Amino acid sequence: AFGLVADIQFADAEDGHDFGGCRRRYYRHSLRLLREAVRAWAGERPPIDFVLQLGDSIDGQNARRGEAESALQQVLDVLGQLSVPVHHAWGNHELYNFSRARLVRSGLYSRPAAGSDGPADRECHAYHCSPAPRLRLVVLDAYDVSALGADPGSPRHQEALRVLREKNPNEDLNNPEGLKEPQFVAFNGGFSQAQLEWFDEVLKFSDENQEKVIVTAHVPIHPCASNGVCLAWNYEAALSVVHAHRCVVCVLAGHLHDGAYCQDPHGVHHLTVEGLIETPPGSNAFATVHVYEDRMVLKGRGRIPDRVMHF
Repeated sequence: AFGLVADIQFADAEDGHDFGGCRRRYYRHSLRLLREAVRAWAGERPPIDFVLQLGDSIDGQNARRGEAESALQQVLDVLGQLSVPVHHAWGNHELYNFSRARLVRSGLYSRPAAGSDGPADRECHAYHCSPAPRLRLVVLDAYDVSALGADPGSPRHQEALRVLREKNPNEDLNNPEGLKEPQFVAFNGGFSQAQLEWFDEVLKFSDENQEKVIVTAHVPIHPCASNGVCLAWNYEAALSVVHAHRCVVCVLAGHLHDGAYCQDPHGVHHLTVEGLIETPPGSNAFATVHVYEDRMVLKGRGRIPDRVMHF
């Protein structure tokens, strides 16, 4: 069993709104909701084995307020009350607040310090582990290719900007208006070829060892588990790796605060988890997931509905 939460986006700030100005965001309250989730997970019987935090743990406005470090510490302190590992995906809001080099040295770097469990590039926050026999968790870095978080003069930044400008002629690179491929906005990102090749090798190993694999990333990789905009730049490349193997049973993502779900024609479940940040007082948005040989049973709280996903 494991805990599941997405898009906490904590800031010690008054309530505000999304970029469109129409969705209310409860910045300060999100930390209270996270405390509720941690208390619930700590009381689970049988106990949970780990927690997945699907990215955007703190809000981008912390950078402008000079409060990025303190906001992150508050979130990590709450999660640190758990006696189980927390696996962190990196989202766009982490990269609004910190450089990749800084995130590597932060509590959000849950990739193991040594070994061959991730790509050669240590700043790529992708890795895999086996939390139970014949079960593998793969954490992907959906901002491995991104205009965010990299030094403006670096090859990583220059290549991401080239891809983005080629696909998005709008003056505001966060604006998807008029785009044939609306996922090409700056608040999304993509997977490098090196990460995709590594991912393919991990899934080959799991196929050979008859493992079930849960994949997680901040950004959805299936258009039916998205609104068409909140989607990884090269989602098709990631999906083709998933579909080349038998082992993947589920892909978990955040980023789209409304949440979404589909089961694709290959039988893979794609679950996009509702965001904590847009959850009003009196409700919540977290889940506990129980994994069995033939299914995953999700017990949601508040905005997140219960769900059974058969393999």
